[in-house]
Amino acid sequence: MIPLGGAATLTPRTSRSPREATLRLIPHLVLVLSALLGGLSLIGFGLFLAVGPLEFVSLQLMPGTALAWDAALCLVFFVQHSSMIRRPFRARLGRVVPVFYHAAVYSIAAGAALLPLLGLWQHSNVVLLSVEGPLRWVLRGLFLATGPVFLWAIRALGSFDTFGLEPIRAHLRSTMPRSLSLAIRGPYRWVRHPLYSLFLVMLWASPDVTADRLLFAVLFTGWIVLATVLEERDLVQDLGDPYREYQRQVPMLVPWRLPARAGNGGVA
Repeated sequence: MIPLGGAATLTPRTSRSPREATLRLIPHLVLVLSALLGGLSLIGFGLFLAVGPLEFVSLQLMPGTALAWDAALCLVFFVQHSSMIRRPFRARLGRVVPVFYHAAVYSIAAGAALLPLLGLWQHSNVVLLSVEGPLRWVLRGLFLATGPVFLWAIRALGSFDTFGLEPIRAHLRSTMPRSLSLAIRGPYRWVRHPLYSLFLVMLWASPDVTADRLLFAVLFTGWIVLATVLEERDLVQDLGDPYREYQRQVPMLVPWRLPARAGNGGVA
């Protein structure tokens, strides 16, 4: 713009305050941290299930003490996972943390609880069972078969935001994240929680069972069943009658009946 006096003027460029710059940076940092911790913990957990403990640290504990230590590591993860996913905790968290961060905060906390379990787990040399021959390959094949079914389940969901990234991205784009809905298709016609069912198969499809592996399988199986029951209470509150109908017609974890017909918002 050139005023009447003929001299050109420039409009001063406003600079963000350090606080504003930090607030704009936080969502990106949370995205990276959630993806990093969540991704590393999932990869490590898959390796743990496939080949056994990674044995990063040996604490040289007595056998009984080592099993107690392993159980304590499991308990820390169970408490973190099952408490943070419940509605009361999310309500308290919402008082201090914006809602669009909640899933990512959960992912970060889960990774922070799972990585020590993987890194500090103490292996037992006590072999309770070792399967040889064709049955060994059957168990290995069963474990590997969970991979394609897992992908099938993710595809049936339509989206799989396990690290809680989508709500933050929606916030940065100033758009609304996807709302929770009930769609019964793919493996969700057979069981209500196919990902948990697959995890149970991975837990027990091991041809070599040591004392610590049995402890791990038993504790995680019990926790999955209990956590699923608690999670379903929240799902009933969130989705109402359609989910109650889904519960009546589709088993929770074990596919003991013929699959339901595909549908949205309820069992068709």
